[in-house]
Amino acid sequence: METASPTAALAPVFSAEPARVRVVLWLLALLPLFGQTFHYISALAPLWALSKAFPVLSLPAVLRLAGQPRFPVTRQILISFAWLVLFPSFAAMFYFHEGFFTSITAQVKLLPLLYFFSFLALLLALEPTLHELERSFIVAGMIVIVALIVMWAVVPAGWYKNEYVVGQAPFFTNDSRGHRIRMSMYFPIILLFFCYRRAVFERHAGYLFGAIVAFAVTLLIVKTRAMIIGITGVLVINTILWARPLARIVLLLCAPFALMAMFSAGYLATTFSTGAESGFDTRRISIEIATRFLGSEPMRWLFGVGTISPTSHNSLIAWFHHFFFLADITWLGIVFEYGLVGATILLFFQLRGMFIYRRLRAKVDDDFLGALFDYLIYILLISFFYPPTLTPGETAVILAIFVYVWRAGGLDDDPDSRSDNAAHATS
Repeated sequence: METASPTAALAPVFSAEPARVRVVLWLLALLPLFGQTFHYISALAPLWALSKAFPVLSLPAVLRLAGQPRFPVTRQILISFAWLVLFPSFAAMFYFHEGFFTSITAQVKLLPLLYFFSFLALLLALEPTLHELERSFIVAGMIVIVALIVMWAVVPAGWYKNEYVVGQAPFFTNDSRGHRIRMSMYFPIILLFFCYRRAVFERHAGYLFGAIVAFAVTLLIVKTRAMIIGITGVLVINTILWARPLARIVLLLCAPFALMAMFSAGYLATTFSTGAESGFDTRRISIEIATRFLGSEPMRWLFGVGTISPTSHNSLIAWFHHFFFLADITWLGIVFEYGLVGATILLFFQLRGMFIYRRLRAKVDDDFLGALFDYLIYILLISFFYPPTLTPGETAVILAIFVYVWRAGGLDDDPDSRSDNAAHATS
């Protein structure tokens, strides 16, 4: 890490002292909950239930922010959260005849947005250094990778399920891609981006090996095509941007052919398949239904029509007489539920994080912060396959870290805080 500001260089958050075990252990214990690691793993019932309840359970921590000067992003999060929860709930009353209190439960999935406040409060209480945050994320990523390798090696074939109940995907799945484990890869992917940055800028074979292992686990064990697309996209973009001018031209010419070759092999060849086994027909019909329902009314397109709550006696499947899930049609599903206004609000969470990082990078150029920035780009790339409403806590945690480093680093008061010049981290 290097700082381009005397103020930042003196701040305790940038201390190079060895990581404090107590702080790292606290972060390791709580990061999986804030990062929604268990949010969709119903096979681990206690952790799944805790993950679902944790947005509410962690809210009292927000009291730690009382008396603090207003943090960046605070107003955006509060106004956006209120809009995204209330407006679709009112809309669902008119378009789907839902009761208000029933329709508002459909927005429970957005509660992890509030992790921005509770995780920021945790950071203020623990006062971790940037090195301790980095260490915690890296260790968390390594734990997930090791766990996946062990499960892949020891879990018997009989545990992998060929069929599952609608809305309840099993942890161990057997489909056209073979045996796969449906695991959240938030921490391993951040670890991958971190290792790749270190491998490129430090010419370190150990970090390159770490990035290869993380990518191989995602490719061969988790086997989620959207993850591979997102990871590959970020690595290609960064490699081109970091290359020298002549090498950049060569990479731009070669990258399309390399990507076509990569996505023509194995299960990746079905990424853009339109066959029945890919579910393309189901999504195509869902797109037609959603488009027809929005119709030609500007109000529906601008502000959305809401959705039917899982707690309701009704469902979108019954309403449209089709296997209809908004997550399957990604951004159109977001426009359907929240409108173009809501879709823009959700997009601005990622863009605001990228903007804050750019300001941070002008003063503190750090590979861990860069890896978090890469993850925001990754979220945008995979949003065409998985909507950002599925795990909003991931973005909230990254925003909280950026804001914490900004405030703890004393950059609010730095007269040069908008500078655009910094040297890259080499240690």
